[in-house]
Amino acid sequence: MAAEVMAAPQNVSTVRRHELAAFLRHRREHIAPEQVGLPRGARRRTPGLRREEVAQLAAVGVTWYTWLEQARDIQVSVQVLDALARTLLLDPSERAHLFRLADATDSRPATECPVVTPALRAMLDQLDPIPACLQNARYDILAYNRTYGMLLCDMDAVPPADRNCMVLSYTHQEWRSSIVHLEKTQRLMAARFRGSMAGHLADPTWKTLLTRLRTSPEFCDVWDRHEVVGATPRRKEFRNTHVGRITVDHTDLWLGPSTGPRMVTYAPADEETRGRLERLHAIAQAR
Repeated sequence: MAAEVMAAPQNVSTVRRHELAAFLRHRREHIAPEQVGLPRGARRRTPGLRREEVAQLAAVGVTWYTWLEQARDIQVSVQVLDALARTLLLDPSERAHLFRLADATDSRPATECPVVTPALRAMLDQLDPIPACLQNARYDILAYNRTYGMLLCDMDAVPPADRNCMVLSYTHQEWRSSIVHLEKTQRLMAARFRGSMAGHLADPTWKTLLTRLRTSPEFCDVWDRHEVVGATPRRKEFRNTHVGRITVDHTDLWLGPSTGPRMVTYAPADEETRGRLERLHAIAQAR
């Protein structure tokens, strides 16, 4: 029994390598030379690209790339995977699949998040005037409806790379002034972030965000408390520059495991807030 348990990781690794090899071969054989700027030639018998052509375009050794397609037990760096993804013209889903098969973490921020489907965008719009957004466990804001886009600041004016609740709570003055209990909110976010990060300690995107946050002495004071909390529904108060004070009930609607992406909703806690959110939505629509 013990021997079977010890062998399992090796078997998974072997299966992963063979899947990676098959995936690379399939993609190579289905790319026409003209797609990557190479002449086809009259004597070409290989469907798609040759191994040496992929190696040349990705700036890796031919022998090394051949071993990769043979499912040899070799180490593959993130830089090489990035080069192969570009050479093989992988779309975002295929690129993510490549990195998963190689058991590596893609440090390049995605330009499009696969979590944000057209159906989820439609749900966000249908929730208006209830403010709602899609977030991941790092507090990146992936998508939002019109009311949320004007709740704490003009979200459309925030560069996509800065659309992170924790970053904004330390760097964006309007966002900071909109949160009635700012210090408490910052502590809760840091405590939740610490709990989630335990499962992503080697992930470059998490480490990059933490490094950025640690440039703020405010954040360091909170982070060094080593507090950890889970997700719970709670009441929040905001000072909106357009309609005044708003009291809402925060709810997380999980799209997968409870450490993954979620839809964050702010339902009005009273009739006065409901009316103010409707006015805020009207202002957003008129823009």
